[in-house]
Amino acid sequence: MVTSLLQRSAVVLLHGQPGDVSDWAAVASALPDEVDVVVLDRPGYGANPLPPATIDGNARWLISELDKAGIRDAIVVGHSYGGGVALAAAALAPDRVRGLVLISSIGPSCLKWWDYLLAAPIVGPVASIAMCAMLPGAPWRSFLFEQRELVRSLGRLLGRLDAIDMPTLIIADPADSVVPVATAQLLNEQLLDSKLELVAEGGHSLPKTIPDTIAAAIAAHVAAVGARL
Repeated sequence: MVTSLLQRSAVVLLHGQPGDVSDWAAVASALPDEVDVVVLDRPGYGANPLPPATIDGNARWLISELDKAGIRDAIVVGHSYGGGVALAAAALAPDRVRGLVLISSIGPSCLKWWDYLLAAPIVGPVASIAMCAMLPGAPWRSFLFEQRELVRSLGRLLGRLDAIDMPTLIIADPADSVVPVATAQLLNEQLLDSKLELVAEGGHSLPKTIPDTIAAAIAAHVAAVGARL
């Protein structure tokens, strides 16, 4: 039964900020063979030649990638900033997003003082260069662009949450020091069809720190979404 449901499901994995497809390597390898896994470098990162884009620009790019791959709809999985992109895609094209998995996702009350600092003139570029220097291959210009976009456009994204109505799994670690667990709780309260799953010993970068747990949660959600069709 589960196998037959999984066979109908494409799962798209979206990395955070900064990041690239390698963030999902362990999760992708742990997902069932029956899941059609699509891992993408978002604009401005990895092998993607496109410049960094707004949250809505990322969402439009994602839909175009589904078109190119011949995918009618997919379960979209987003980590951190990628969770915001997943939400934007669901709001923009609900017929193309069958379900969502939001992992340590941005959302209500996620912005902290350092987010505004990283987006600020002068200080922002210096801090972005310093931070990305510690992450091999992380493009600081893309990080800075998205940080400023996060501060500028988060409110607009949050204003569309009540229009997003597809099965959504929210995963968070209460010990996350980047995005507070309160953000996951508020997402769970505001989205129309969601459930919250708390995990331990993962921190913020859950796809890297506890990939088997994340893969199992994604596979279970894929099966649950399929069972509702």
